[in-house]
Amino acid sequence: MSEALRVGIAGLGTVGASVLKILRDKGEMLTRQCGKEIVVTAVSARDAKRDRGVDFSSATWFDDPVALAKSNEIDVFIELIGGDEGPARASVEAALRSGRHVVTANKALLAKHGVSLARIAEDKGVLLNFEAAVAGGIPVIKALRESLTGNTVSRVYGIMNGTCNYILTRMWDEGISFEDCLADAQRLGYAEADPTFDIEGNDTAHKLAILTSLAFGTQISADDIYLEGISNISLADIKAADELGYRIKLLGVALKTESGIEQRVHPTMVPVESVIAQVHGVTNAVAIETDLLGELLLSGPGAGGAATASAVIGDLADIAKSRPGFQHGPVFGTPAKALAPYKRAKMRAHEGGYFIRLTVHDRAGVFAAIAKRMADNDISLESIVQRQSASNQPEATKTVILVTHETTEAAVKKALEGIVKDGHATDKPQMIRIERAG
Repeated sequence: MSEALRVGIAGLGTVGASVLKILRDKGEMLTRQCGKEIVVTAVSARDAKRDRGVDFSSATWFDDPVALAKSNEIDVFIELIGGDEGPARASVEAALRSGRHVVTANKALLAKHGVSLARIAEDKGVLLNFEAAVAGGIPVIKALRESLTGNTVSRVYGIMNGTCNYILTRMWDEGISFEDCLADAQRLGYAEADPTFDIEGNDTAHKLAILTSLAFGTQISADDIYLEGISNISLADIKAADELGYRIKLLGVALKTESGIEQRVHPTMVPVESVIAQVHGVTNAVAIETDLLGELLLSGPGAGGAATASAVIGDLADIAKSRPGFQHGPVFGTPAKALAPYKRAKMRAHEGGYFIRLTVHDRAGVFAAIAKRMADNDISLESIVQRQSASNQPEATKTVILVTHETTEAAVKKALEGIVKDGHATDKPQMIRIERAG
């Protein structure tokens, strides 16, 4: 049997502790599967005295993760610190430059510096594995980087944030407000004390940017993603979607068009009979559309210590199984030096159309004025529903629900600006894209 694979772990939070426990509890099985023993020889974290529920006293303690990354005591550096700069970036760069393999769950780091880190890894002939950075335990990175070799990918989309999916699921299932669902998510540990990064779509955007690079062979461009969160989704939207045969999900969508790549993260209405609509709670799901396989859907736990640690162990096992001197494949499926510059797609008509909810004054001529604004912007309507608003409103209002045919976002926004300018709307109009998801 080959000599042991020596591992250093920086960051001993929920995921780091879970990795240690798996290596302890399943060590013999991993040794059989990998052909060598995996041993944690060094660790680093903020507090050496904190009880993490697992013994790591046999490992050398490092106060500085960069020093750990450079240490001759390790063959693989696992980065679980988090953040796109500071010790996370410095330690990963140090490990790669020192010729050590790296495993990371850090989506923010990869979304910002992934290409430059890939260049270092490929120049040094070492592995940079990051399955845990996107969709927790779902093997979507391996699918795009290895399993779908030879396929041409046309679209990648999915639910990539468990916090948002939990909130939207409970709003639909139980008729609970966004604010109450968020409070419950925080109490249960699904959402951070400051949930902004999750609910405003930033977390999903980082994951989408990584998948886009893998799917289309382009440089990562997280700053070119249209971003919209779920904080403005109301129960009225949830109920209206249900009546129309849709569910609302926060989707990340990357699409290759003739003019470039389109990346967007936003609340989306998907048909209730679609597979993606059946993904509930904190579960994640990623769909990949290809020319050879059609649509492939991967679904499973998207967060949590066990799911993320499982992905880290999988990456570690791949390194343990690799042969010395073997030329490793490119980090993003395409050599970093050959990744195409990111080209943002030109605005085009949205095939699924749009859902629009308006609260307007209940007076003569309003509906005709709304219809005229739509017609003036060449917007064809699939359906129109009017209903009386709640009786507790200070004045008589109506709710108008519009579903458009294929049109551009610019046209819809211009029409809504006109309706507001006309003085008909009593609240900010709501607009949600409709995705013809599989």
